[in-house]
Amino acid sequence: MNKQSDLISIFSQLEDPRSHINKLHNLIDILLIGIISVICGAETWKQMVEFAKSKEEFLRTFLELPNGIPSEDTINRVFTAIDSNQLEQCFIQWVSSIADLSSGQVIAVDGKTIRGAKVKGKKSPIHMVSAWACENNVVLGQVKTDEKSNEITAIPDLLDILDISRNVISIDAMGTQKEIAKKIIDKDADYILAVKGNQPQLLEQVQDEFRFSKQQEIDKNEDLGHGRVETRSCSVITDFQFIEKENEWKNLKAIIRIETIREFKNSNKEKEIATRYYISSLKNNALYFQSAIRSHWAIENKLHWTLDVGFSEDASRKRAGNASQNYSVLLKIALNLLKNEKTVKQGIKGKRLKAGWDNQYLLKVLKIKV
Repeated sequence: MNKQSDLISIFSQLEDPRSHINKLHNLIDILLIGIISVICGAETWKQMVEFAKSKEEFLRTFLELPNGIPSEDTINRVFTAIDSNQLEQCFIQWVSSIADLSSGQVIAVDGKTIRGAKVKGKKSPIHMVSAWACENNVVLGQVKTDEKSNEITAIPDLLDILDISRNVISIDAMGTQKEIAKKIIDKDADYILAVKGNQPQLLEQVQDEFRFSKQQEIDKNEDLGHGRVETRSCSVITDFQFIEKENEWKNLKAIIRIETIREFKNSNKEKEIATRYYISSLKNNALYFQSAIRSHWAIENKLHWTLDVGFSEDASRKRAGNASQNYSVLLKIALNLLKNEKTVKQGIKGKRLKAGWDNQYLLKVLKIKV
């Protein structure tokens, strides 16, 4: 190893779960083989080994590989045994080293079920709650929960391990809980939380505010494309009359309504009308909330969709031990590296192909100098 990258130095801190007997391969070598092979298109333990064998001479320029390339069984056992919490802590530390987060940006928090991990028709036991920095285009961290309904307990755990100060946390209705709002404020951040039927009293009061208040600031936006016209109207109220006990929602300063009308050109499809409500600790204008709330959906389009389409995460059958959770971290490391390599103007699939073909480009993606 000529010069360590942050990737190598930070993940070298990970505790090795193996006994010292018959330990033939360095943990960091196995971990880097996993990360690099995923970047270049591998989706199974076997493909990781095949890729590493085809690139062994190149890998030896920055990995030690004292006993060659580890076997499929070795890679499987190691990723199944690695402590997921430790791996995620290393991941968060590494993200902090590569991403200079600008203050005030929206950090979207949302969950995703890994569907391929289900067994014999049962629900998948793996549900990941992730934080996505919308401006920096990076995954900041993740925590695992057994079911989507447990996001309520997973979200505070995720907020605890992240530095969210001076940023804006955006969460769908599952996370609209008074304790979560308080935690966000206590961590020197602000919130935008969706209001739906899981908070029926708050939803009714917010609807009443918009029904009767004459002091609303409104911003309208029209978007044309893909054979449709979408009109989005954002209304904001900062002077409440009907919201009872608003102080229980810590620092509540604004309520927001987004009305969307989607009309389809050259089609008999009926127009779609949707209304969504939000609460926020920010006192800002309608133009700001229009943009901030829309940016939340980047976690669906740029993270969840990319993991499924670009990395086939939903097809992954890994479920033994910590394998699924740890493999999810590998995918997010790969995604962060590929998203933040700006010299090649291609999508994720194109960058993965180029990284597999071009060793110099792969080093650029990895930020490793040899």
